Amino acid sequence: MRILFITSTRIGDAVLSTGVMSHLIDRHPGASVTVACGPVVAPLFTAMPDVDEVIALQKQKYAGHWFELWSKTVTRFWDVVVDLRGSAINWVLLAKRRYVAGRSKGAAHKVVTLSQALGVDPPADPRLQLDPFYDAKADAILKGGGPFLAICPTANWIGKRWPADRFVELVRRLTKEGGAFEKSSVVVFGGPGEEEMAAPLFEGLGDTVVIDLVGKLDLPTAYACLARCDFFVGNDSGLMHLAAAAKVPTVGLFGPSPDKLYAPWGEKCIVVRAESFDAIVNNADFDHRKDVSYMGGLTVDQVEQSITTLLQHTQESNASHG
Repeated sequence: MRILFITSTRIGDAVLSTGVMSHLIDRHPGASVTVACGPVVAPLFTAMPDVDEVIALQKQKYAGHWFELWSKTVTRFWDVVVDLRGSAINWVLLAKRRYVAGRSKGAAHKVVTLSQALGVDPPADPRLQLDPFYDAKADAILKGGGPFLAICPTANWIGKRWPADRFVELVRRLTKEGGAFEKSSVVVFGGPGEEEMAAPLFEGLGDTVVIDLVGKLDLPTAYACLARCDFFVGNDSGLMHLAAAAKVPTVGLFGPSPDKLYAPWGEKCIVVRAESFDAIVNNADFDHRKDVSYMGGLTVDQVEQSITTLLQHTQESNASHG
């Protein structure tokens, strides 16, 4: 059986789509799965042992990337084609079954709309199944067994970045004597090219012992390292979604992005924001072209309280299942 799975170019969207892909793989064991995606997220799917081929599509002029995908897939008959990009290519390939998900027009979370497109109910939780090679890499990077507090001060747009000095104050509060994570190692995550964004955090923390992984990991290794962490606090980003998919208790810091659509997914996840998305983007001073953060209204006290709430919820959940 052959399955063609066309997913996103962005990390967060690609991670959120792994639930429906894993659902297909579980439903059709032994199927040959080809994934088409952007080059940034391709390593995530290459690392999955159930995926036979990954076609990394680099955006081209005049939609040339779609012609490239068509040329690589048109000679095969597909039992299932899943197109989460809502493109026309789905209709010019030979296929027994087709599933198409375009842009969401409602207020449902992305995981819900993707699951609905494939008729999956309840919604399929994001799930990454990586080659054990990456577990070994993560064990070598994060030695000592923890506990580990993961922090992600970066994001792909300055508007979504909580000020670095507030991250510094938050980490100090959490790791001080009597703090919720006083015995934890602080692990700082960020993508390639984001080292400058994270630099103020390291400067502010001074002698605090941290493990700097900013720009040092590929995506599969980042996921494996996040899976070894005990808690995650960070801006709305692809790394936040990776942490949530790894079932790490996750606090997502939101401002000018819609948490109704892109909140970290899972019962161990929580969103904290100072103002609603609509209040921020409908403000007369809002301009996505400005080189400013729109997270200034979110206080350290608010984030710390959200962490306390999630810790209590997680402990209660573990007790009820234990």
